[in-house]
Amino acid sequence: MEAPAAQDTPAPATASEPAPRAGRDAFFDNAKYLAIVLVAMGHAWEPLTDGSRAAEALYMTVYTFHMPAFIIISGYFSRSFDMRKDRLQRLITGVAVPYVIFETAYAFFKRWADNDPGHPISLLDPWFLTWFLVALFIWRLTTPLWKIVRWPIPLAVVIAVLASVSPEIGDDLDLQRVLQFLPFFVLGLNLRPEHFRMAQRRSVRIASVPIFAAALVMAYWAAPRMSSAWFYHRDSAQELGTTWWAGVIMTLALFGCSLVMTACFYSWVPRRTMWFTVLGAGTLYGYLLHGFLAKGSRFWGWFDDYKWLHSPLGEIAVTVIAAVVVTALCTPPVQRAFRWAMEPKMAWAFKKDPAVTARARAEA
Repeated sequence: MEAPAAQDTPAPATASEPAPRAGRDAFFDNAKYLAIVLVAMGHAWEPLTDGSRAAEALYMTVYTFHMPAFIIISGYFSRSFDMRKDRLQRLITGVAVPYVIFETAYAFFKRWADNDPGHPISLLDPWFLTWFLVALFIWRLTTPLWKIVRWPIPLAVVIAVLASVSPEIGDDLDLQRVLQFLPFFVLGLNLRPEHFRMAQRRSVRIASVPIFAAALVMAYWAAPRMSSAWFYHRDSAQELGTTWWAGVIMTLALFGCSLVMTACFYSWVPRRTMWFTVLGAGTLYGYLLHGFLAKGSRFWGWFDDYKWLHSPLGEIAVTVIAAVVVTALCTPPVQRAFRWAMEPKMAWAFKKDPAVTARARAEA
């Protein structure tokens, strides 16, 4: 779901695998697509969790790893980021500008769809999905710093723990999420291709089955006993009604659980080119656009008006619809239609630099 970035040159395909698209690694596009499908499913399950313990268990299990999986990949493809002019320009056009556009669009949408004409338009208070763009912008700007410190991952974990017990951070720019999810981005910065190949070992794939089963059982037990808000990482421990030391324990425990579940998820991501591989390049489109339907379904009372959605058959239908809708929103036609908002060129906004122009042409 990260903003467009050049991928490492993929390894040659084996005789049994279709050749990957030039310049892209099918594994990462597959992982991004599958993760965005899980994000959409999670949003579809949320209204069902109050009346279904099974839905709550699935919801909590998926929320353990779907955003960490995205963020780790975002960090991995941010390894080459520096303060070079062309990269700063892409950061602005591919992350900052979409944030401004969609934060404003979401605000107007809420005013209209939720009959809330007083809803503020504020770029300091990300609403719903746009927090990820703020986080990605900040994380990438700090990338050069993480490259020079001796123990980047432990330091990022310490920062996340301190944030989780600091309610005074407030809501501006959703800094709680920025800081609490930071370790996953820093981890991605420090990963290499061989680390992802390790997650794809047959032994890991086999082990992931009982691990996922155990996670579902644990989530089913925890559903009535634990708030799913812990998985959002948007509040401090005190704001969640517990003590600071519980926040320390929960932050560390969830970080460990998320790493294990993310590795299990990666182990089942296909490495070869699939029918959905091409959709991996459009996950940011699917992510931001499906938010209008996800929120609209609440504003318009669909889950209240259609009670059958809360039945087992209804829950299955909601899951399938969410997957189909977000898949459609990742397709090339949708990308072409909304590229002006997601990947604007904006050459008029930057000083011309012959070196940057030549480098952009070489990388195209």
